[in-house]
Amino acid sequence: MADSDVKAPTKAAKLTYQGKVVSDKMDKTIVVEVTNRALHRLYKKYVTVSKRLKAHDETNDANIGDTVRVESARPISKQKRWKLVEIVERAK
Repeated sequence: MADSDVKAPTKAAKLTYQGKVVSDKMDKTIVVEVTNRALHRLYKKYVTVSKRLKAHDETNDANIGDTVRVESARPISKQKRWKLVEIVERAK
């Protein structure tokens, strides 16, 4: 196998989600709830599926009710694997 046959590892695409901030009480951490509507396999009705992600907010800029975009990141703490990319819409 020649050196030209070896390919450099490629970076995986980062996952991004958009959701609402449900908690900002921790320092530099926000809890974002991401909801998705999925079709139930048996009953063929739409079910709302939600997940809560802990995201790193370096500047403590996001507040409760804001719509934000988060991106996957390296593990920052035991539960934080996401970081805040942007605040899409401020709470009214």
